[in-house]
Amino acid sequence: MNILNNKNKNKRTSIFKALALCLFAAVSLTLVSCDDDMDIKQSYPFTVETMPVPNKVTKGQTVEIRCELKKTGDFANTLYTIRYFQFEGEGTLKMDNGITFLPNDRYLLENEKFRLYYTAEGDEAHNFIVVVEDNFNNSYELEFDFNNRNVKDDGVISVVPIGNFKPLTR
Repeated sequence: MNILNNKNKNKRTSIFKALALCLFAAVSLTLVSCDDDMDIKQSYPFTVETMPVPNKVTKGQTVEIRCELKKTGDFANTLYTIRYFQFEGEGTLKMDNGITFLPNDRYLLENEKFRLYYTAEGDEAHNFIVVVEDNFNNSYELEFDFNNRNVKDDGVISVVPIGNFKPLTR
């Protein structure tokens, strides 16, 4: 009877060793196949679409610029800012919420649809760039050009998207 118990005990031990080996192999393969770098996409490209605007503006006249942010994806913590650079002419740019922009200052963009109002302070050519940026270093530029002799005189111009660019980092 002792011989039978030893055979059963050896059989159980062999089965236990085989199961332990399989479990060890499964855990080892699982740990080896894991990657610490999770691919969570937070940054999505975007554009800003505008309605056509007049190509002529007189001193004191205000031009409405209707804009819409078009995103290719959405991440809940994305913040968008807006700023502008005027490099020809004099005028003021305001947001539809009443904020008057100072050149090169960033302002939080709270809505995907927004309006800008440019008021000319002279009769010369007016040229400025509006830049919309997100907090992941994606940006989109729009160039506005009023009273320029090179623009076709049909009364309306289309806004020229300059495209996406990455700001220089120092």
